[in-house]
Amino acid sequence: MTKCNHFLIRDIPLFGCIAFGIIDRGTNVLQVRPISECPLSCVFCSTDAGPHSMRRMSEYMVDLPQLLAAFEWAASYKETNEIEAHIDTVGEPLMYPQIIELVSGLSGNGHVRTVSMQTNGTLLNTKLIDSLEAAGLSRINISIESLNPELAKSIAGTRSYDVENVLENAEYIAKNTNIDLLIAPVWLPGINDTEIPKLIEFALKIAAGKKFPALGIQKFLPHKYGRKPDVKVMNWEKFYSQLKEWEKIYKTKLVLAPEDFGSFQCKALPRVFKRYERVKVKVVGSGWMKGEKLAVARGRMITIVDADRLQVGSEVFVRMERVVDGIYMARP
Repeated sequence: MTKCNHFLIRDIPLFGCIAFGIIDRGTNVLQVRPISECPLSCVFCSTDAGPHSMRRMSEYMVDLPQLLAAFEWAASYKETNEIEAHIDTVGEPLMYPQIIELVSGLSGNGHVRTVSMQTNGTLLNTKLIDSLEAAGLSRINISIESLNPELAKSIAGTRSYDVENVLENAEYIAKNTNIDLLIAPVWLPGINDTEIPKLIEFALKIAAGKKFPALGIQKFLPHKYGRKPDVKVMNWEKFYSQLKEWEKIYKTKLVLAPEDFGSFQCKALPRVFKRYERVKVKVVGSGWMKGEKLAVARGRMITIVDADRLQVGSEVFVRMERVVDGIYMARP
């Protein structure tokens, strides 16, 4: 477990860092990341989030006016009024203290058709749900891995996780609001196999998925810096074969495609670096993970790895290692 520094992100670029800001992957979906913290320490977490993190060194929260301004610039550049603003942090979006104002600002943007959010649901309550609906939230994706309270606590990595409360709020959303609900469990082979059919039945019982699919079952994928539970990773063929079998049994769509959510390719934000390019950058802060620093060049954030010796405020040359999807990583 590491002790993290906490930073308010203001007056630095909001494009280029995976931990905060705006991410564009060349579609009409713009990912909006206002905060990086999370109250859970899920055993499968790909970003090593939560109180039990072993690798995180910093947590970030973004200034709301700057975030909305950055979003407006990106949405305008993409030349479509069919944008989906998807709030999907590397932590838990509902920890952002101005989440209602963020949803309202995004839904009021003339380029936006849909405002969606990914959440583990632990911080939801009926008052907050009503406020999110009034602010213009279109869809909420709730990650629930088990209906069994003890197994759910084990997977969430904390005894404080109350799945029954999450289920009650999910049902409230489905039955009492116009917010579309998607139940999005991560399938962990050998851990929650028998829970997935139960979660399908739960989603259908409460009539989740008014406009979009009711379920988005996720295949567990181990990540280099994420947590790795003791599971045998399933291949894609077996995963989709089982989804198709469940589709027949439950007569509901489980094999999903981007088109199911109205997602399509469109003009991407400009890539300002080339891979392996040598670039002079200014180091501006502590990185997200151990050994990292944040730097700025050409109006973009860059994460520098193997950067322990670099001093904040210094100017150094780095070699660009990653330039995909507008996420930039480099080495000294």
